[in-house]
Amino acid sequence: MWEQSKAAKRRFNDGLFHNRYFVGHGIDIGGKPDPLGQYLGVFPLMHQVDTWDLEQGDAQYMKSVPDGHFDFIHASHCLEHMVDVRTALGNWTRVVKPGGYLIVTVPDEDLYEHGKWPSQYNSDHKWSFTICKRKSALPKSINAVDLAVEFADRLELERLQLIRDFFRPSLGSDLDQTMTPVAECAIEIIWRKRGK
Repeated sequence: MWEQSKAAKRRFNDGLFHNRYFVGHGIDIGGKPDPLGQYLGVFPLMHQVDTWDLEQGDAQYMKSVPDGHFDFIHASHCLEHMVDVRTALGNWTRVVKPGGYLIVTVPDEDLYEHGKWPSQYNSDHKWSFTICKRKSALPKSINAVDLAVEFADRLELERLQLIRDFFRPSLGSDLDQTMTPVAECAIEIIWRKRGK
């Protein structure tokens, strides 16, 4: 809950979000009810952020968005809801300008799903994510490292980070810690689109 706002507070202290990632005109995919655009001015080089949600159409295809239109895309806890992750990433890459950034956050399967599938906290999750495992116990698991390798011809991996701010293992697996106002249990992936 309010994962984007939790991340914004963390990202505020990282200069790369101020001078590289959140720069220009972006789109926040799956941004409601907590859109990135509410932080215009907090990240001073972020001039405009459109919000794409269900009302605008299928985020997997983004058919009405022209190629190379945005300086960056932001997707916080949206990719796990896509029917086809690779098709979605391909189209998200398509709508970003060469040299632009994709900032994607997904829930980590160990911190969020607690090794249980289907998800006990969100029945609409179609995929789980891990940074890198030889084999996951979850049947719909995607390794972020494998995804980065698969898209390496189009996207340069800039950052791959496990975020476990205020995650407390002692609370056990019966609590969705992301529902608390502080805990982030996610994988943050930042790609730069090749070209330019």
